[in-house]
Amino acid sequence: MKRMTRHLSLWMLFAAALLTWQSAMARDLPDFTELVEEAAPGVVNISTTRTVKSRGPSFHDFEGREIPEIFRHFFGDRFGEQFQMPPGHGQRPSEERQSLGSGFIIDEDGYVMTNAHVVDGADEIVVRLNDRRELQAELIGADAKTDVAVLKVDADNLPTLALGDSDGLRVGQWVAAIGSPFGFDHSVTAGIISAIDRTLPRDAYVPFIQTDVAINPGNSGGPLFNLDGEVIGVNSQILTRSGGYMGLSFAIPINVAMDVADQLRDDGQVSRGWLGVMIQPVSRDLAESFGMETAEGALIADLDPEGPAARGGLEAGDVILSVNGLEVDQSSTLPRLIGQVLPGSDVELTLLRDGESREETVTLGEWPDALREGPAAAQDEGPGRLGIAVQPLQEGEREEFGIEHGVRVAEIDPSGVAAAAGLRVGDVLVSIDHRAVEDPDQLSSLVADLPEDRAVPVRLFRDGRSMFVAMRLSGD
Repeated sequence: MKRMTRHLSLWMLFAAALLTWQSAMARDLPDFTELVEEAAPGVVNISTTRTVKSRGPSFHDFEGREIPEIFRHFFGDRFGEQFQMPPGHGQRPSEERQSLGSGFIIDEDGYVMTNAHVVDGADEIVVRLNDRRELQAELIGADAKTDVAVLKVDADNLPTLALGDSDGLRVGQWVAAIGSPFGFDHSVTAGIISAIDRTLPRDAYVPFIQTDVAINPGNSGGPLFNLDGEVIGVNSQILTRSGGYMGLSFAIPINVAMDVADQLRDDGQVSRGWLGVMIQPVSRDLAESFGMETAEGALIADLDPEGPAARGGLEAGDVILSVNGLEVDQSSTLPRLIGQVLPGSDVELTLLRDGESREETVTLGEWPDALREGPAAAQDEGPGRLGIAVQPLQEGEREEFGIEHGVRVAEIDPSGVAAAAGLRVGDVLVSIDHRAVEDPDQLSSLVADLPEDRAVPVRLFRDGRSMFVAMRLSGD
């Protein structure tokens, strides 16, 4: 009997300890209830309508209602095929398409922030407030490069959200999002910051905040909060294969978004610094060929001859390592740092040229209208072995291509160095190991003097642009 009593006491002690541990764990988890109650009035639902010419049958569900454009956008062609009506049904010269998104109030006089893609091409924008009022909105301005847009509604004394500082974010912080996924207003999701300063394809100007907060179609443009109830980001994108949430969500840092919003409110557009260079990544082999210990920085593959970089003395082959003391750890960092500086400002660049570090001061220009989208970054190629036949450039080709020297690749040995390095027939070989290539005979001399078992940089001209590849000659 005593033994049973002792065992019972032990189990009771264990149960009490377990409850204590569970209570302690619960206390450590964040409570978002107060945050949501205070912030919800400042979050809005955004719906847009645009009229487009019909290119084919419209898509409907089984009850004949048209499927919103945002569903087709996120779920792809398979979604449409599942619900597509028989051929010929629904054909009409034009149709109205609707999309859904989120936003939040940044000024009590009626200014609202959202994503540029939420309102892109919209003929009508309606903002629905937390109190169920629906207000027509005017588009003040949108910036596709950062995916930020500012709207204005005719109202005052609106509830605004407190803005935080996104520069001090740390990986692992708890965050929450409020938005309208699939049209479900004021849905709350929570998670942590998974990473910061993420660069996404075609989004070189935004150091995205990556989270595991559940974000779905309709959340776009809504706020991302820290535990103090401050907005630290604008939910913008998800990485998905299914069209829905898969654990990778990306938000625009609020400091970046507000800088853009202020310019849109003041001028209706955004001004960014322009350096006038085409860049490419620095691979390990290119780093070795430039005498660098680590693969870092942005390699200048070409320059606009009339651009700020050319006027400031920069050259093709320079590797930019920092801008105003801020490290350029990879090539994708450079456009972001330059874009944050206003045109006409001086920037201090640290760069590597011919194996030596140097400082240059360049006065930035403003993006010319013809180059608003900017030149595409050259793609890095791998190392290889040499084996090419070349021919001189024809008369007038130097002027046509805008280059002073070079030879054209006429044939390539499939098993040689050039083929492995990615050279193609028709490429113009401009320089090798930092030495200009004037003609085929001189190229032969240069190749004969190249070191063995070390990567060397080769500058090419291809399809109207310059690029570098690393080429390694073996001692076989």
